[in-house]
Order: sequence, then C-alpha cells, then structure tokens
Amino acid sequence: MSPALNGSAEIHRWCRSFPGARAQISEARQFIAGYLGDRCEADTAQLVVSELATNAIRHTRSGLPGGRFGVTLHAGSTLLIVAVHDEGSPTTPHLREADDEDQSGRGLYLVETLSARWGVHGDHAGRTVWALIPFAPADRAV
Repeated sequence: MSPALNGSAEIHRWCRSFPGARAQISEARQFIAGYLGDRCEADTAQLVVSELATNAIRHTRSGLPGGRFGVTLHAGSTLLIVAVHDEGSPTTPHLREADDEDQSGRGLYLVETLSARWGVHGDHAGRTVWALIPFAPADRAV
C-alpha cells in the first residue's frame, strides 16, 4: 500500500498538471498508479482518469496548443475522488448515445459504471469532472 494511504482517517490530496497532449494520458495513469500503489482500486482509478483526461483533450481548450489539464486525487479511508480539471469549452460533458459503429462517446458511460457517482462543476472557462471510487476495506485490499 502507498505510504500516503496507510489506513488512517486523514484525507490526502495529490495534484498534478499535464500538457494537453494525448501522450500525457499515460502519464496521468502513471501518476494514479504511483499514488495508489498496489491497492485493488488502482486499475479502476487509472481507467477513470484515462477516460476523463481523454475527454478533456478532445472536447475542451485543454487539447489546443499550449493547453493543459490537471488531475487531483482526494483519498480518505473509504473513498477516492478522481478529478480532471480542463480549460473549458462551450459544451458541458454529458452521457450521449453512441451507435454500434461509432467507437467514441462511451467514456462517460464507462466512468459511470466504474464509479459510485460522477459529476461536473464549472463552466465554459474551466470545468472539473470528478468520480467517486469506494475503497475496499483495508483487510480486503490487495
């Protein structure tokens, strides 16, 4: 288990900013892995951050030249919040229907499936999309 997640009742917060380029999505996944270590929720959190970061790069000013996105993790003893901050866009992230031929548009469905809850706050100038991931009891953590 990561030293930052030693089972105490404290809330821990880690943040990092990334250039708004597709290659940085794997860096965001590594950031998550470095924080969570061998916890069983690490794979889920990496998938969630990958989807949210991809959306930030594809659908917001974060993906434009010079753009950036941020990842923040808030961890308590029972819950992890994964949040991706973007530089905003005229549209708000939402679930949308994807047809069988269109492989895009399924990211937020995956986030909804993997998390206990997700949401969006902010506006056209910048948003945060977050997901809540419950931690398994410490005696069941890998």
